[in-house]
Amino acid sequence: MAYSYTNSRGVTYYLHSREVTLKGGRVQRIYWFAKSENPQYAIEELPAGYQVIETKKSGLPVLKKA
Repeated sequence: MAYSYTNSRGVTYYLHSREVTLKGGRVQRIYWFAKSENPQYAIEELPAGYQVIETKKSGLPVLKKA
């Protein structure tokens, strides 16, 4: 079961993560929220040192370093 977050508008989002290789060859982990759960990329818990906040205008959840 993926980590889920329900925003102030009542919409549930699921947290996903994957590692990508940047142009310079550096590998970086990216995180994103989606309305549907993709078992290939879904993660079960919030990463250490991060918190979830909502954007003011649209209510989309984003991760922020605590």
